[in-house]
Amino acid sequence: MDGGVDLDLTPPLPFSSAMPGLIIKPRARIFHGHEWIYSSEIQKTFGDPQPGDVITLKDFKDRPLGTAIYNPNSQIVARRISRRKQKLDEEFFTRRIGQAIAYRDSLAIDEKLRRLIWSESDGLPGLILDQYGPHLVLQTTTLAMDQRKDLIASVLVALLKPESITLRNDSSMRKAEGLEDEIRMLHGSQPEPFTVEHGESIFEIDPANGQKTGLYLDIMECYGSVAKHAVGKKVLDVFCNQGGFGLASMKAGAESVLAVDISESATAATKRNAELSGVTIDTVTSNAFDFLRRHEETYDLIILDPPSFTRNKKTVKDAMRGYKEIHLRALRMLNDSGILATFCCSHHATRELFLGSLQDAAVDAKRTLRLIDNHQQRLDHPIIATLPETEYLKGFTFQLAPNR
Repeated sequence: MDGGVDLDLTPPLPFSSAMPGLIIKPRARIFHGHEWIYSSEIQKTFGDPQPGDVITLKDFKDRPLGTAIYNPNSQIVARRISRRKQKLDEEFFTRRIGQAIAYRDSLAIDEKLRRLIWSESDGLPGLILDQYGPHLVLQTTTLAMDQRKDLIASVLVALLKPESITLRNDSSMRKAEGLEDEIRMLHGSQPEPFTVEHGESIFEIDPANGQKTGLYLDIMECYGSVAKHAVGKKVLDVFCNQGGFGLASMKAGAESVLAVDISESATAATKRNAELSGVTIDTVTSNAFDFLRRHEETYDLIILDPPSFTRNKKTVKDAMRGYKEIHLRALRMLNDSGILATFCCSHHATRELFLGSLQDAAVDAKRTLRLIDNHQQRLDHPIIATLPETEYLKGFTFQLAPNR
């Protein structure tokens, strides 16, 4: 897999004492393969690094640790981009982006629906790029990448020759770097809403005005793996977003689908995508917790795909209570031999913790569950072994077993 920070084949530039940087304390996580430096791990700052600068990293014995991007106003003060000296210039971006594209090409994922750059997973911290055929949607969530977004756009034009590049900088992650929201065109004219196909489903994409960068590409392979259990079934799709699971279920032969989301734009998008796909899906715009608490119907297949319930370690316990509640409510709504597919998109809620919330709910509901499938993020969202934050999406499909 080509895309990590150790794969630079160019001769290293010499480290210079004139380059500002940081001296890192012993036992910092960078010595265990991580790429982030927190303020508590800094022994000394030397030179006069400015926010967004490229800096050098050294250990407590003055040995070089590589090059990083710097933002003293962020909780993550530095993010390493290489174990050698680098500049964030056109050559660097051309090489790194080229590596990221080559990896995706090796996956044979449809060019109309793929993530081309996934931040640290591709050695480009804070740079996210999604491709919808000739249209690209770019996010910059770190200061250094944001300062260089026009250079990045010019490299993308040279490499991919897109019709448009939409800058979709409305991610909550930007606030941690002191960045304001911004949505504008970096290249070409703003495209009119267009459609893309995945499996037998059709989705409408509006890069400048739609949800996030268009679609949640990380989970799209899970649509079919869950929908294969929907044949002839009554399906409930909770936190439906744009209806991906519901559409796939109807295309697979479900008897019916009810899709629920708190967002009116999400349920409207689900209706629109269902019409484009030639299927019928009923929708309810409601808070999912309230809906699951009050709804009295039962279902053969229930799908839970909520947004992240926690974005930091401090709220993990509260998140686990939330996951347990939706699992408990869903289990009580399942018919005999019914199937529950459930997903979590928070790194802080580990696979073990998430599974634990489901196990606790099964005990309280007096239900026996047997695992029939595991799920994770698609391969165009690479997981780096020493960067646990790059692994965030996890899911399970369980079937109710007869109570013994």
